[in-house]
Amino acid sequence: MTENIRHELAQVNIALPKYPLDAPEFKDFMDGLDPVNAVADAADGFVWRLQDASGNSTALRLDGDDALMVNLSVWRNTDALTAFMYQGLHREFLTRRRQWFEHLTEVATALRWVEAGHRPSVAEAGERLAHLRAHGPTPHAFTLRTSFPPPA
Repeated sequence: MTENIRHELAQVNIALPKYPLDAPEFKDFMDGLDPVNAVADAADGFVWRLQDASGNSTALRLDGDDALMVNLSVWRNTDALTAFMYQGLHREFLTRRRQWFEHLTEVATALRWVEAGHRPSVAEAGERLAHLRAHGPTPHAFTLRTSFPPPA
């Protein structure tokens, strides 16, 4: 994807934990959040991530659903996001996701281009995820597999 400093890539993904956040079965995940977030924060192309008072977003929920955890971040482009997702510590966590989270049958990740400097809200992210589920990948909301270039 070509560089476009007028737009940045927002991504949201949701997850349904199998256990309460303080459960022993969830300890490895919770203990790994700070190191994974530190890798993200230092990653080339990282711009911003949603955080609550704890420094992560585990207490935040999507659309009032008390069960669904939400992760929301902004990246320079799809290449930067992909490089982070599939390398190093984050990749190790991805391989273990079924250990900690239920398998969701609906799309759980949505991408979209935002104006540089815009920090999307959880409500905006939820709307894009719902749009992707209803209409499939479009420039309004898409996936890494079916992505669209930033607006001209």
